Amino acid sequence: MILLSVLIVLNLYGIIIMFVDKRKAQRQQWRISEGHLWIVAIIGGAVGIFLGMRMFRHKTKHASFKYGVPMIIAFQAIGILYWYVY
Repeated sequence: MILLSVLIVLNLYGIIIMFVDKRKAQRQQWRISEGHLWIVAIIGGAVGIFLGMRMFRHKTKHASFKYGVPMIIAFQAIGILYWYVY
């Protein structure tokens, strides 16, 4: 139950930072680093980052995000299934 709560919070945070970064890009302000976005995705917020990409049309032309985030989601899904099955 704790793992689920952490994943929900991380993914909500992922959506929020994608929104904030998109707004900052539109206003030509200081941006959230791609490294920060990747860290959030890797530690469990990949679904949120992906949803933020789609909802706000942000980072969708970057091949590393376009293909990397779905790969992280796949690895995380496998890890979660493994965690609950074994």
